[in-house]
Order: sequence, then structure tokens, then C-alpha cells
Amino acid sequence: MYPNLYYVFKDWFGVEWKALGILNMFGLMVALAFIAAAIVLSKELKRKEKLGLLFPREEMITVGKPASVFDLIVNAVIGFIFGYKVFGLLFSRPADVNPQSYIFSSDGSILGGLVLAAGLAGLKWYEKSKQKLKEPERRNVRIWPHDRVGDIIILGLIFGILGAKLFDAFENWDTFIADPIGTIFSAGGLTFYGGLITAAVAIIWYARKKGIKIVHLVDAAAPALIIAYAIGRIGCQVAGDGDWGVYNSAYVADNTGKVMLAQPGDFDKALLKDSAYYLYGKLPESNSYNGRKSPSLSEVPHISFKAPSFLPTWMVAYTYAKNVNGDGIKIPGDADEHNRTLPLPVFPTPFYETILGVLIFAVLWVIRKRIKTPGIMFGIYLMLNGLERFMVEKIRVNDTYNIFGFQPSQAQVIAVLLMLAGIILCVFQYKEKREV
Repeated sequence: MYPNLYYVFKDWFGVEWKALGILNMFGLMVALAFIAAAIVLSKELKRKEKLGLLFPREEMITVGKPASVFDLIVNAVIGFIFGYKVFGLLFSRPADVNPQSYIFSSDGSILGGLVLAAGLAGLKWYEKSKQKLKEPERRNVRIWPHDRVGDIIILGLIFGILGAKLFDAFENWDTFIADPIGTIFSAGGLTFYGGLITAAVAIIWYARKKGIKIVHLVDAAAPALIIAYAIGRIGCQVAGDGDWGVYNSAYVADNTGKVMLAQPGDFDKALLKDSAYYLYGKLPESNSYNGRKSPSLSEVPHISFKAPSFLPTWMVAYTYAKNVNGDGIKIPGDADEHNRTLPLPVFPTPFYETILGVLIFAVLWVIRKRIKTPGIMFGIYLMLNGLERFMVEKIRVNDTYNIFGFQPSQAQVIAVLLMLAGIILCVFQYKEKREV
């Protein structure tokens, strides 16, 4: 596992650059996911603009004005926040506090915050001074939809995180009630569909305000959304953020995380050996809750599946040694801050979702130019994305709800709603085109 970039460079190149520890691998992959989404979305919007489906909007802007006091204050505040945390991570973080926890704490470097605040405020003043005119002018400019991709991505980031946190709080209500402040401001706990829904609402509001036709925007966003999801799941896999599947009882593991084929009775013996982990959600020496509390050992969720000879074992049974969550049993002789491994191997569901996400992206990218009816593209995305998530949830452990005798997870309920929405959208758009 690679909790942060420090472990990547240590493993790949044999160098130990502690400063790289501030770059969390999950966060890095999320950043790359947003960059990929921006590139794909911009490309699709430009294509639709050339087809005459999307149009620019003229807006009046004022040029030549010096930096206002508000501009300088905003840049100074942003600079202080980043400087306070980044300089603190580099020079003030205690050795026993991991970077992820430090970012979400109140600790930091006041000097670093003041330096970066002054730097960003000064940079804003300098940029505005270069453009300053004797008399500020009002100019009419044409802004195309693809010019607004930056604003769309930022809205998606902000409201995506807020929604992901909100839905995670609902999904883990007991944990949230026990410590609402700690849960909201913790580094973990993000529900993808919660982020997708709230980000979609914010972006649709913005698009309507800017005169961008929603149906063409969502069609353009479909491949961008799924490739971003696939890349984000790479972060879940390589960091080991706890978003994995049920146990694979065809295998067991030793206390270093090495996986081996289980012999008859081995799985039950392993459950008994670390029973506290499965019954109460954590081992006595661990402060981390693993989210897998079971009423009895017989109810510990597992599926027995032996990997075919052409597949490596880790694709069906993985222990996430040195995971970022600090989940599992301690690895003997390992004094590192990330020194735990799952006592039994699980199905690496983030890996499956990355593969499925890439395949769905490839399908959408191939068919995008052949689809002439607006909305169909997004409807297909909703159906494929919902189907993918529904199937993966069947081998993942999550809280479930009792609905007419069924026991779906929150993600499965939303996945079904997405599939239904996709079907309805495709049927409605197809009928509307035929009537026209």
C-alpha cells in the first residue's frame, strides 16, 4: 500500500524523502481525476459548440481596475490558510502525527500563513497593476461553455465533498451522532453518490444561470464523470482507504499480510484467532474502527472464490498491508506509522471499479458521435454506472436498509434509482425526437 507519495518513492526508487509524506495518495488521485474530467469535458463541449449545439454568451466586464480591498483580503485569507497548513506540515508536524490527521487539525504555522498571505495578496496587486488603465473600461466579451469548465470543476469539487460527507453521515448515523464534529471534519468518510448528487444540483443551477443548455452539458459530462470515478478508485486501491469488499474465505493470510490458499477449517480458525476484530470492529490494541462489526463470527460476511490460474491471487484476495486507515492487525517488527494489515484477505473492489469505469468510459467515448438524440448519452451513463455500482455492492460490506423484505445498501438504492432515471430519460428523449 502507498498511503502517501513518500511510500511510492521509497518502494520504487529506494529514497526516503519525508517531505513527500504530505501528498496523500488518495487525494493525489482525486486531483488527477478532476484534471482528467476537466480535459474530457472541455473537449466534448468544444465538439458540441462546433456542431452548433452550444452557444456563447455575451457578458459585460470591467477591465483596467486596480485590485480592490476585497480582492486583496480574499487572496490573503486563502494564502494564510494554505501557508498555515503547508508550512506546518513541512516544518512543524510532530513525528507521531500523520499528515492526513494534521491537515484536519487546528495546528499549523502562523509564520508560514502570514508569508503566503502576503505573497498571494502582493501577486494579486501586481497582476491588477499591470492591467490598470487610466479610466477603467466596460467591455462586451463572448464566453463559450468550454471557457467555464474551471468554474464547473470547482463547483463539483466543493459541493461534491460536502455531499459526500453529508451522505456518509447518514450512512453511518451512529458514528456521526457519537462525534458529529469529528466525523464532519475527519479526513475519511466520503460517499461517492452523495457527492455526485449535490455536485450535479450545483452545476445545473450554475449552467442555467449562464445560459448553457442542460441536456447537452450532461451529455458532454457523461464520459468525464466515469473516467474521473475510475481514476478516483485507483486512489482507494493504492491507499487502502477501507472501501474494499467482503472476505474471500478461499484464502487466509499470515500476520505480515501474505495471502495463501486456505485449507479446510483454516478460515474459521482465523476468525476465532482475531474474534475481537470481527465482533467489535477493532482489536484491543487498535484505536481504529474497521466498520465490520458482526453480531457473531458465523455472520461475518464472506464469499469463497479461488482465482483462476490465469489471474494473480491479489485480484480476488488482498490484505491491504500498510493501509492508510490503520485498519487490521499490527505487522510484527514494523515500527512505521502505517504498520497494519487485514487479518484475512478481502475482495479488492476499488480495483474492479477502476476496470469497469475504464470500460464504461471506452463505450461512451466510442458511441458519443453516433448518438444524435440529446440526453440519450447521459441516460446510458446513468444505466451503466448504476448497474456497475449495484453489482459491486453485492460483495462490499455496507450498512443496509430493510425495504419490502430486501436488504439493499444506500449505494444500491441510489444505483437502482440511477438506472431507472437513465431508462426513463432515454425513453422520454427518444419519444420526443420521434414526435418532432
